[in-house]
Amino acid sequence: MSKISRRVWTWRFEAPRERLWPALADTARFNEAAGFPKHVIDELPQPDGSVVYIGRARFGPIEIRWRDLPVDWVANQRFRHAREFENGPFRSLVATLELATEGGGCRADYTLEIVPANILGRLMLAAGFMRRTGKTLDRLVADAVAFTRGETPEPFHYRPAALNGAAKTRLETGLAELRPRLADPALADRLARYLVDGAELDLMHLRPRRLARQWSVPERATIELCLAAAKCGLLELQWDLLCPNCRGAKTAVASLDRLPNGVHCGTCNIDYGRDFMRNVELTFRPSPAIRPIMAGEFCLFGPMSTPHVAIQQTLAPGESREVPAVLPPGSYRLRLLHPAQPCDVEFSSGGFPTLIVDAESVVDGGPAPQGSVRLVNRRDRPATAVIESREWVKDALTAHRAISLQAFRDLFPTEILRPGDEVAIAHVTLMFTDLRGSTALYSRIGDARAYGLVRDHFAYLGAAVRAHDGAIIKTIGDAVMAAFANPADALAAALDVQRNVARFNSSHDGSGMAEGIVIKLGLHAGPCIAVTLNDRLDYFGSTVNLAARLQGQSRGGDIVVSEMVAGDPAAAAIIEALAMTQESAAIKGFAEPVPFRRLLPDAAASA
Repeated sequence: MSKISRRVWTWRFEAPRERLWPALADTARFNEAAGFPKHVIDELPQPDGSVVYIGRARFGPIEIRWRDLPVDWVANQRFRHAREFENGPFRSLVATLELATEGGGCRADYTLEIVPANILGRLMLAAGFMRRTGKTLDRLVADAVAFTRGETPEPFHYRPAALNGAAKTRLETGLAELRPRLADPALADRLARYLVDGAELDLMHLRPRRLARQWSVPERATIELCLAAAKCGLLELQWDLLCPNCRGAKTAVASLDRLPNGVHCGTCNIDYGRDFMRNVELTFRPSPAIRPIMAGEFCLFGPMSTPHVAIQQTLAPGESREVPAVLPPGSYRLRLLHPAQPCDVEFSSGGFPTLIVDAESVVDGGPAPQGSVRLVNRRDRPATAVIESREWVKDALTAHRAISLQAFRDLFPTEILRPGDEVAIAHVTLMFTDLRGSTALYSRIGDARAYGLVRDHFAYLGAAVRAHDGAIIKTIGDAVMAAFANPADALAAALDVQRNVARFNSSHDGSGMAEGIVIKLGLHAGPCIAVTLNDRLDYFGSTVNLAARLQGQSRGGDIVVSEMVAGDPAAAAIIEALAMTQESAAIKGFAEPVPFRRLLPDAAASA
């Protein structure tokens, strides 16, 4: 039997381990920066519901095959990644990282254990394989330290291939078209550098909200940047259908009308559906004519590939294990890597709930001792236990939010659902407006002048809606329907509309209007369905009907909001500062009187 070759590298850092973990545990990013090639993963489902993962990669003329075992980790503390090779110089390779607190900083121990498979493997180890690996590790750890100090924007340095002449020309042509479209043209050049120098791992699914956080700019600026860049041919749109377990993009399509109703995740061996508010995400990738991104993985498994997972451990049949860990309060899901009924828990303090694996499900076994997490496998076969945060992907630009943005509607009006397709939206906030006395207005100043005034008022409303991350869905005569992803943005837009209408009127003194326009406005939030109507994305359902009816209750100059809007915590904080009356009215189509609140934008609550 071949002897194990083992080497340990140790580094000490001034920063705490929570600062180092996101970089050092990002195995996919680590592998790309180290220069390892991408590999393909074949996912082979087993009769018991588990999955065997077979990796394949070419090293020169030889294709190496191996079995990837699920990684064990405890966030901010430790990970262990093992591969068992089917061919090539090595029989197995195990990499382990352990972070331990030392004073105000931490110590990192990285252990590599290799079992050679043949004489070639023994010769590679004897010729300095471990020494060369250590040099690479030292370089990457130095990169990670610089990143934690804020000296570099990314954890590791990359060496992307240089663009050829044709790609450079296309890049410059696209930039020349993009710059005039942006409020801040400098963002175009920043994006260009990112496309040229960025890591493939980030560019495969470019997330504008992540860019905003990295660049310290408003989210809407990077979202509109990416949308405009796609219109100019620098980027391509892609709609990702994320797995609810691993949260990876198992299907990506170029347009909404190609988005399937559901898909299978081979990694987790589950079927799942689409939810525009949670797991349908709009991402971008470079145009292949500028920088082609090859398919494949740098690392399928890894703690930062699924950062919502705090603990993942593979338990032997009948095994019980206590893992030292302190998890923050929050909502968690206890589950297995592969199909089993999960268990959702709310954790506030004390001992974290014990994860027990039963025959077909995961259950809460009561609190474990404080400072530890207890895992119990009652099955007669191995089980990979997972403890994850239920917070969804924080950087995701969901389909719901994307289709509620004016820039998306303006730049991609043909992005629609298939004819007859409909998508349930769990919660959308709708604004309806109308002009008070518009019939008399047309009679008084004439059709042509009134039409020009109405058109200008549409632009005025559109600017307010866009400034608060909403979108105009359609106009109906003199009325406007707009949508927002959350109630607070809708309320802020409504306040801007009513508070600035006097300025609009003063700019139209020559219109022949003695008093100016008066806008009636209503807001309501709730579930609805998204459909394609008249070749555009539209909303349908009782939420739409009630929002329109509440606008009818407005007297003009006020804002009528439903209790659903007023009950939103962020909206309620805004409403507290406003004068308000609580009313109700019989509304067509609703059996009971509908309660609502009438807000007076220019009056304080003390009034």
